[in-house]
Amino acid sequence: MQASNLSNQTRHIALIDVNNFYVSCERVFNPKLVGKPVVVLSNNDDCAVARSNEVKALGVGMGAPWFKFKDLAKQHGIIALSSNYALYADMSNRVMSILREYSPDQEIYSIDESFLDLTGFKTRDLIQYAQDMRQRILQWTGLPVCVGIGATKTLAKLANHCAKKRPQLNGVCNFNTMSMQALDQLLAEIEVGEIWGVGRKLAPKLATLGYQSALDLKQASPEALRQQFSVVMEKTIRELNGTVCIELEEISPPKKQILNSRSFGHPVRDYNSLAESITLYMSRAAEKLRRQHSFAGSAYVYIRTSPFKPDDPFYSNGLTIPLPTPTDDTRQLVNVVLWGLKQIYRPNFNYAKAGVMLSELVPAQGVQTDLFSPMQSTLKSDALMATIDQINRKMGKDAIKLASEGFRCPWKMKQENKSPSYTTSWEGVPLVS
Repeated sequence: MQASNLSNQTRHIALIDVNNFYVSCERVFNPKLVGKPVVVLSNNDDCAVARSNEVKALGVGMGAPWFKFKDLAKQHGIIALSSNYALYADMSNRVMSILREYSPDQEIYSIDESFLDLTGFKTRDLIQYAQDMRQRILQWTGLPVCVGIGATKTLAKLANHCAKKRPQLNGVCNFNTMSMQALDQLLAEIEVGEIWGVGRKLAPKLATLGYQSALDLKQASPEALRQQFSVVMEKTIRELNGTVCIELEEISPPKKQILNSRSFGHPVRDYNSLAESITLYMSRAAEKLRRQHSFAGSAYVYIRTSPFKPDDPFYSNGLTIPLPTPTDDTRQLVNVVLWGLKQIYRPNFNYAKAGVMLSELVPAQGVQTDLFSPMQSTLKSDALMATIDQINRKMGKDAIKLASEGFRCPWKMKQENKSPSYTTSWEGVPLVS
């Protein structure tokens, strides 16, 4: 996209970010966790994916394996929780729906971040407007948020960083209200690695070139650094100078591939258990496929043992299966990947992970069909898939499923310390005594 210079009309882009999202969601429904060291673990309770400030102060890094700091957890009373994806997704949807009332121009960037274009509200006191957002989200969901406002998405990200790190700003930082001198002074205090689009990987290389702070990069030559890095770096520098190069994506573009995979909670040796897991993963992938109104032209299935167990023989294999006609029917897609699983399965291995991927995605409208192919999308199959999706959205993901998905599922990932599904299951609704 060609950059547009908006020097005559400053944009007001806000980034709203939920503070320590996973931990905050857990604390909303369990206030006893407030002030306690809390860590949320990844799939199979392997690694730390979220840490409370109390845990960070103890030196536990992001992604730290749980087994390595178990003793530290016992020593300091760290409370370890399994990831509760249903709860986090529902709380995210609630926050995003509230933010939608503050601007019609919204980009949901991640589960805990959203951009809003507030340019049309520039006659308001935007700092107070942002404080109103924070108060409403806190009152309606219990989640604390910070708001950063800038002339571009990159500056809004940096403003949000300042809103988090500087208590005197009371959770809101608006770069657009600062003089150029004051803003440059602030940027000089921010490490270059904190800039969106730079990160920790590029920061050391930039530092060797003399770019230590956000101000250093702002004052760099966009054309020169484009030659040394990429067009992304050029856009980042121009955005630091207030030129919009990255517009809001109000409608997320359809994904070009859909991947669904998981590590098993326990090693799997038999074919039937692998087939159950593959059925589940493809069912989830097909649901996502229909949600974005696409058909898949090929399917990929893979299995592998753990590369971290040298005493076990290693085996990894995958197979891509082209489809004669693109489809979004779960039954057809499952049949295809189960056929592929039979081709790559080898007995007497301890399998640790399996997954599927849908590729060659095309819009559902205007799909080229094949008169002689058995894999045809019919009105009956379309209606059946739509009905299944509707029931599962209303009653829960497992309300209707293929029988080949199984029922006991001993291979499912470990979630030994998962909190209740407070907002998505009747059994998880908190009781007031």
